[in-house]
Amino acid sequence: MHRMEQRVLGRTGREVSVVGLGTWQLGADWGDVAEADATDVLDAAVESGVTFFDTADVYGDGRSEQLIGRYLKERPDAGVFVATKMGRRAEQLPENYVLDNFRTWNDRSRANLGVDTLDLVQLHCPPSAVFASDEVFDALDTLVAEQRIAAYGVSVETCAQALTAIARPGVASVQIILNPFRLKPLDEVLPAARAAGVGVIARVPLASGLLTGKYTKDTVFAADDHRSFNRHGEAFDQGETFSGVDFETGLAAAAEFAALAPAGATPAATALRWIVQQDGVSSVIPGARSRAQAKGNAAAAALPALSPETLAAVRDLYDRRIRASVHDRW
Repeated sequence: MHRMEQRVLGRTGREVSVVGLGTWQLGADWGDVAEADATDVLDAAVESGVTFFDTADVYGDGRSEQLIGRYLKERPDAGVFVATKMGRRAEQLPENYVLDNFRTWNDRSRANLGVDTLDLVQLHCPPSAVFASDEVFDALDTLVAEQRIAAYGVSVETCAQALTAIARPGVASVQIILNPFRLKPLDEVLPAARAAGVGVIARVPLASGLLTGKYTKDTVFAADDHRSFNRHGEAFDQGETFSGVDFETGLAAAAEFAALAPAGATPAATALRWIVQQDGVSSVIPGARSRAQAKGNAAAAALPALSPETLAAVRDLYDRRIRASVHDRW
């Protein structure tokens, strides 16, 4: 297996690969992925040096967790750290974030993944009031004390939520949308996380595929793909789809971004390299639907650092094309 750069994931104290694997697409909302293809993706990632998988209990109603659990049972030597999420199995009301529900959701995830103790459990983009609740974090501490989970973190939609969570002494990591079309976390979240010793997991790194440069105005996504049904936040937060960027605006910006890719690097790999290069990022978690995509994503970790000129060009592109439409919203 290839050896990839490892970084400590915040207060977990554990090392993970700088490029991980997001597995939402292996469960649902990205079109159908056959089990054999999903196993191929997991295998290709591990072969490429990936030691970090991110999943959630609601991805395919547990299918993603189950696929990972079965795979790692067959590959106990893989050395993969698995982060899952909980909270989306109930109506999104603060009063549902209580210890009894946590235990129920936790039992299900442990069964799906085939483990007694989960490496990391993240609250799955809960309502903002949850981050201000001492009782919620006391309940998470209880799960650690009961050895159901080794550590806990949060997945957030906004920078304000991230900053509130980082101030909590037990929060090990924060997962947030970060990519060349979403720069706002660079201003406050990454510096605050570095100062507190909290890990940062960068999600939606390719802006739902926009940053690959392969889509056009004529691209048609499957009906069960969130890029068809959630462009305006119809099913969940709009930021999860194309990073909240209008599709046509995103296409124009993606074409400019592709031109910034260094010789021999794809636009996707360039976007991932840009994220890995941000001070404070622990791991970036692109998804993949094929062996080739998984290997291509992992290869970004070995790219040379982007030049100061390229970094400045990314900032300029964001300021001209993206900032006005999304920066203040998120």
